[in-house]
Amino acid sequence: MIHAVIMAGGVGARFWPRSRKKKPKQVLNIFGSNTLLQETVSRISSLIPLPQILIITTVELVEHIRKQLPDLAIDNIIAEPVGRNTAPCIGLAAQILKERDPDGIMVVLPADHLISDGERFIACLQQAIETAEQDDALVTIGITPTQPETGYGYIQYDQSARSASGAYRVKTFAEKPNYDTAKRFIESGDFLWNSGMFIWSVKSILSEIEHSLPELYAALEAISAISGESKETEFEHLYSGLRPISIDYGVMERAQNVAVVKGDFSWSDIGNWAEVYRLSPKDSDGNVNLDGHVLIDSKNCMVDSTDHLVATVGVDNLIIINTGDALLICHRDHAQNVKQIVEYMERNKLDQYL
Repeated sequence: MIHAVIMAGGVGARFWPRSRKKKPKQVLNIFGSNTLLQETVSRISSLIPLPQILIITTVELVEHIRKQLPDLAIDNIIAEPVGRNTAPCIGLAAQILKERDPDGIMVVLPADHLISDGERFIACLQQAIETAEQDDALVTIGITPTQPETGYGYIQYDQSARSASGAYRVKTFAEKPNYDTAKRFIESGDFLWNSGMFIWSVKSILSEIEHSLPELYAALEAISAISGESKETEFEHLYSGLRPISIDYGVMERAQNVAVVKGDFSWSDIGNWAEVYRLSPKDSDGNVNLDGHVLIDSKNCMVDSTDHLVATVGVDNLIIINTGDALLICHRDHAQNVKQIVEYMERNKLDQYL
């Protein structure tokens, strides 16, 4: 069977102040009436039924998810006691699926992507599933880039090595580059944006984790063997002791049989407020004015404040987000750095704003 694993445990620090630890961006309705998580589940419903969807999240978000997805079985909502990046998260899901369907295929998706062209997306997933089944490969989806983007990782692929399913052999993974490097990537013609979506068999990913991250594999086996009344406590102890590491760095960059399917559909990972500005409708001055605020001689700004009127005069390229207890004002070019505000508040114990 095909199973979806939706990663919904991030804190969305670059979306502060709307995104908080107890209600991060994936459970917010940033676009339209549905939340990003609801849209993710709906997007794959024609391919993967709800009983075959696992959601990996935090303890704080379990109730939010139950309310937003009331028909999802509670056993399919897996709460991490503490975030340990994507390799432990995906490994935990694979270990659970090993017990339920050891011959199954996993489709791993972040909960916070915005994707249009739903039919193309499903066709891309089907191609990736076919590749994983036929070639026993670790498959990722690479997005055809439209511009030099410094907020995404990149995948370099071998244009001459194409499988029967239409996937390409991956040559290298590249971390988020500076602008000049990103420009060179685009000009080379053999780089794709790394979407963070993965498709593979349960057996293959656990085998690769055993090879590349033996300590994680041993811990997952120990977690699987836990039983009795102290199961929850032991799970928390073992999982909290795991080393935080991403699946890209821990597994994908070390694996030999890695393929990429080109995703030619409209995609964004909604990484920060500047991306929301880019995707939102604008007035004649280039402003995203979500609630009828007063913007005089102001251009290319985004204002989101439901509780207070915001008035600006003679400002350009600002993002202004007001949630009642917190106000963010930043230049659009520095939207990636909003995360630094959250890090500052964590260091200085300003927990009431987190």
